[in-house]
Amino acid sequence: MVVAASPSHAAPCMLAELGDGHVSDIVDARSVRLSDGREIRLAGIEVPPPEQRAAAIDALGALLRDRDIVLRGDDDAPDRYGRQRAFAFIAGDDQPAQNELLRQGAALRGIDVQDRDCALSLGTAEAEARTAQRGLWKIATVIKNAESPDDILARVGLFTVVEGKVLSVRQTGTTTYLNFARSWTRGFAVIIPKRMVAVLEGAGIETKSLANRRVQVRGWVEAHQGPRLELSQITQIEILSGN
Repeated sequence: MVVAASPSHAAPCMLAELGDGHVSDIVDARSVRLSDGREIRLAGIEVPPPEQRAAAIDALGALLRDRDIVLRGDDDAPDRYGRQRAFAFIAGDDQPAQNELLRQGAALRGIDVQDRDCALSLGTAEAEARTAQRGLWKIATVIKNAESPDDILARVGLFTVVEGKVLSVRQTGTTTYLNFARSWTRGFAVIIPKRMVAVLEGAGIETKSLANRRVQVRGWVEAHQGPRLELSQITQIEILSGN
């Protein structure tokens, strides 16, 4: 799935309005607290690598602290931590604060947005920062090389972006594996559950056709001898141009 688009074709991310509020504090690199006590987890972004998090918190504070915002999203139900997940719009803006953070290179595009226009808009903003090498994109190692499993293993439990060539596609039972190394046990692999195979096929992506193609995947790294990353959303995978 290609989630980036040219800026001129990135439609505004205009979901249902979920209320408003005044930002009184910055909780972390992707969360703010409103003056009424609500904690808002900004949808569509993930925190950057540890060495960039202080700068990311500063960027979020400069953008939203002491500002009135409008919240938009799918629903206002709190997550298991009591936070409301939403897009935050500064009054008068037609793009969410998330886009500006991505454009500055202060965040990574997340995988929790299903609305196509929103996903395209976020992808465009991240691509702009990467091209201009802003913020976290000044670090050459932000995107991990699929051929360096030890480097990826160091990111276990952390949201990570990995790029590489799929050497083989293997199915075991109801699970499909994209293997990026000849050693299936030690090399990096992407796990695709049966449910996600159907989702990919619905989007026109046949898993077997990914063999010998370069892809970018993102999500939380797990360790199963070698590093693994499981697909739970179609927004986690992008077939790179030049294949």
